[in-house]
Amino acid sequence: MDTFDRQLRYFLRIAQLGSLSRAADELDQTQSGLSRQLAALEAHVGKPLFTRTGRGVELTAAGRQLQEQTAGAFDTIDRTLDTLRVREGITQGTVRLAVVHTLSYYFMSDVVSRFVSQHESVNLSLMGRSSPDVVDLVESGKADAGFVYDAAVASASLVCRPLFDDDMCLIVQEASPVEGPVDLTAQSPKLVGFPSHYMLRRMVHSAGITPHFTAEAETVDAILKLVSSGVGACILPGRIPDKLLVDYRLRKVAIARPVLRRRVVVITKADKTLPPIVERLIDTAMDIAATL
Repeated sequence: MDTFDRQLRYFLRIAQLGSLSRAADELDQTQSGLSRQLAALEAHVGKPLFTRTGRGVELTAAGRQLQEQTAGAFDTIDRTLDTLRVREGITQGTVRLAVVHTLSYYFMSDVVSRFVSQHESVNLSLMGRSSPDVVDLVESGKADAGFVYDAAVASASLVCRPLFDDDMCLIVQEASPVEGPVDLTAQSPKLVGFPSHYMLRRMVHSAGITPHFTAEAETVDAILKLVSSGVGACILPGRIPDKLLVDYRLRKVAIARPVLRRRVVVITKADKTLPPIVERLIDTAMDIAATL
């Protein structure tokens, strides 16, 4: 029975996405494994459920009938289970969080510390990613909540709650002659930055600055090491702890122009009832954000 239930849910996901490969990715399955599950379901039904097209798969007449008859039933089951979970409450388990890299240095550490001290039986799983990746993880259900810059969120399937505004600064070597506030629009600074698909990198390019990127890295630590070596300066949130910069012999310089500011938000799926424990974590984050 468990296998049949799983096969039907796999079928519904493939039907919704219209793609076997995309469904396999979202379900965390191999494409060959998902194909075997679909073949087993088709053997049980006795009819093909999909036809392959150049762009994916389409439902056959039998597939459309199966989708119409089962989708509503599974929605009802899932809503009932979610309601019961909310009513009874959850005080243990795992909360999966997707977080942009920079926040783990000055915000998420405070959120995690306070939350864990109040919920010792809960395990937090943190996934550090770029902003687009955080959005994808929440949309696919692989993360319960995401902490990200609002400019990356453009999806009607997500609920977006504002936390705080982040102002950027220039980070240079301690011995650098650069003093602030600096006008970055009047120069072509040598910078170390995140790869081009990261929101902070996009912000720099769209702000009227014409930088020369000498190197790029995907983590804050790697970027700071490169700046420390003299490759170039970098632009990061001004809330990055001073103690972290001291370890790399770096310091902050205020930016006068352009104004580089991004709003940090927490995102969740719009069509999903959140377990109480996830709501509690979000409440903790919003309480801490209110003090910044």
